[in-house]
Amino acid sequence: MESRGFNVGEYVDQMALLMDLQIRDEYRDGVVANFERIRAIAQLVNSFPLTEEIEAASVFEP
Repeated sequence: MESRGFNVGEYVDQMALLMDLQIRDEYRDGVVANFERIRAIAQLVNSFPLTEEIEAASVFEP
C-alpha cells in the first residue's frame, strides 16, 4: 500500500511540534532524509505477504 500525498517534511515538523522537540534548521534536512529512508524500508517490509496461519512467537529462541 502506497501513501499518496504523504509529505515527510511536514510529518517531521508536526511530530516535532507534538513532542515539543526543537530541530535546528541545520539538522532538519538530515532528519527528513532519515525518515524518507525509514519510510522506504517500512514499505518494503509491509509489502511482504504473510499467510493467515502465521502467529507471533511468544519467546525468541535463536
